[in-house]
Amino acid sequence: MTTVDTSTRSPGRPRSARVDESILKAVLDLLVEGHTVEALTIEAVAAKAGVGKATIYRRWPGKDALLVDAVRSLKGPAPTPVGASVRDDLVLLLGSARKKPDQRFVRIMSCLGPEVQRSPERYRLYQGLVEPRREVMREVLRRGVAAGELRPDIDIEVAVMLLTAPVLIQRMLRWHPDLDDATLPGRVVDTVLAGLATHPG
Repeated sequence: MTTVDTSTRSPGRPRSARVDESILKAVLDLLVEGHTVEALTIEAVAAKAGVGKATIYRRWPGKDALLVDAVRSLKGPAPTPVGASVRDDLVLLLGSARKKPDQRFVRIMSCLGPEVQRSPERYRLYQGLVEPRREVMREVLRRGVAAGELRPDIDIEVAVMLLTAPVLIQRMLRWHPDLDDATLPGRVVDTVLAGLATHPG
């Protein structure tokens, strides 16, 4: 299952953005309260949001599509690189501008992690959620190669992993309590770029 494409939605009464938001918030609230993905039902979401089940099914084909949109709403859109420098764009993408990570995201992703591992379908849905963000980072790295800032032989996929994994693990697990969330993206970018950058001679 995939998320509903609003560009091809059939004519009818316009959707209420407020209702959409209340439904997505209900999903997130239930997960934060301790509901597992398996225990989460459309009925529970409808009750939490104060809407009928039919209202939800008019917007999403099922629970998995609803989950993806709920998590996407929590993460928000990926920042748009401004092209000033590879470093600045990578720091922006890793979220250094965020003053404080949303703790709901940490709790919800901890809940969804096991489901992604158990279910091939949810794994595909998760990949669909993160792939657009990976592609934005790939484009920044490709631009750096084209501009001569980065070595032409870099492994872009491994570079994306090296950049994102430390920040994600720190936010999810608080792996190192002495690391500052606000400065970590810049420190990771600088460390990784030291190995990717071109060098005289």
